[in-house]
Amino acid sequence: MSVFVGIDVSKEHLDWAAHDGSGSGRVTNDEPGLADLIARLQALRPERVVLEATGGLEVAVVAALSVAEMPVAVVNPRQVRDFARATGRLAKTDRIDAICIALFAAAVKPALTPMPEAETLELELLLSRRRQMMTMLVAEKNRLSGLTGPRRVTRVVTSIERIIKALTRELDRIDDELKTKIQQSELWRAKDKLLQSVPGVGPGTARALLADLPELGALERKQLAALVGVAPFNRDSGKVRGRRAIWGGRAAVRSALYMAALTARRCNPVIRPFYERLKAAGKPTKVALTACMHKLLTILNAMVKANRTWAPNPG
Repeated sequence: MSVFVGIDVSKEHLDWAAHDGSGSGRVTNDEPGLADLIARLQALRPERVVLEATGGLEVAVVAALSVAEMPVAVVNPRQVRDFARATGRLAKTDRIDAICIALFAAAVKPALTPMPEAETLELELLLSRRRQMMTMLVAEKNRLSGLTGPRRVTRVVTSIERIIKALTRELDRIDDELKTKIQQSELWRAKDKLLQSVPGVGPGTARALLADLPELGALERKQLAALVGVAPFNRDSGKVRGRRAIWGGRAAVRSALYMAALTARRCNPVIRPFYERLKAAGKPTKVALTACMHKLLTILNAMVKANRTWAPNPG
């Protein structure tokens, strides 16, 4: 009988459980704890080990399991929460979460997550840090713009401006390091060049795709669109036809694709007429841009799969 294992990842601990009750436990989220967990899972020989995407906490665990040749899948937490509610499991503890993930794994059998190479992991961590810096920079700029009239105290303004300058310098350093990492890797240099050959795809989008979407080129277009979160889902009931909407997926990749679509609708010979047709048909701007994101992702996926640079009709 196949065994499906769910792991709930927290900063301090890893709670795990098999869907059939054949094993469960808690280990520390460190090297000894990971080694203990891997030994226990190897004894169970699971068909799939599933974790939720937890904003980066799961990266080291996924890497360790993949190195041990465990079949790992990383899933969207919202999918697991919806599954838990649908099956009446409303209580929430780390142990219960692990069981819910395992049952979700057994029912859904999510696609396996490719093992990121060491370079990918490093790139992903750098990009994660860059996003954190960007968030802090935006927050400081918002604070500065909010200081008007009697609230505009010179000492406070000077402090905020000093932090903004420091964050800007650090962002520049991170961008330089990202560029260097990509240029030093023959694999990523080739992929980066391939992705940037598409009109509308710049360095930021290429970096985000390289680090946050290792499945690019390895999945079918519908699977990839659902994974990223640009595939519209039906909201129909009986004779009622609701508006299609996207949700879930990888926000960082969607943000990068959105910026690329904004540019591509002006300069890409495939995306521009596609966008104009949608607008002429009365589609709202956001709907048209989402469709462009979807089409752009399909084009990029086909290019990476075929390992060929941009052509107006990449197949």
